[in-house]
Amino acid sequence: MTEMAIDWTHGVHDVDTLRSLYPTVTSLAQLKVQDRLDSHAQDFIARAPFLCLGTQSLDGTADVSPRGDPPGFVRILDARTLAIPDRPGNNRLDSLVNILANPVVGLLFIIPGFDDTLRVNGTARLVRDPALLESLSVDGRLPRLAIIVEVREVFMHCAKAFRRSRLWDPAYRQDRASMPSLSKIILDQTTGAPEDAAAMQDIDAALEVEYGKTMY
Repeated sequence: MTEMAIDWTHGVHDVDTLRSLYPTVTSLAQLKVQDRLDSHAQDFIARAPFLCLGTQSLDGTADVSPRGDPPGFVRILDARTLAIPDRPGNNRLDSLVNILANPVVGLLFIIPGFDDTLRVNGTARLVRDPALLESLSVDGRLPRLAIIVEVREVFMHCAKAFRRSRLWDPAYRQDRASMPSLSKIILDQTTGAPEDAAAMQDIDAALEVEYGKTMY
């Protein structure tokens, strides 16, 4: 990696300067923001197997967490309310702790093969309502809790980022084997990975077994 020093005399420090760098926002881009989930937004959410959940603590520490399940895993309770099951993870609970401190959240819904996305901003609460958790179960296994999002803003996001990245184009898929496994990366960053390749393969295999046991 080549280091590069930034000349902060060229920094952007105010909104007027920022706005001067870009064309005027179109009226359609402003009008597209809705305060509820219309039929199109609900259809998009029902098809989406994946979302990113953005949260922030009171001190400004930001976090983005991936959430995924079969399509329709986010339940639409009404035109202004969503329920997201909290599945087993690494138990850091970053998103959940942030929500308790600062309920403002941002969601980005993604559908494989779609270049456009759906953005939802709102406020979140955590709930353990038994009937709701039962409705969010998979193979009889209930989430420990659900994240309830009260919708404030909803709008479709254009396809430019996905098309620039060619995210869904098979010709641009990268071979996961070109980088070390997740287990090796984390061990390298923490306690140290074993030098023996067979031992590392055993650790990787154990992680796959753990996935099978703890996905839900």
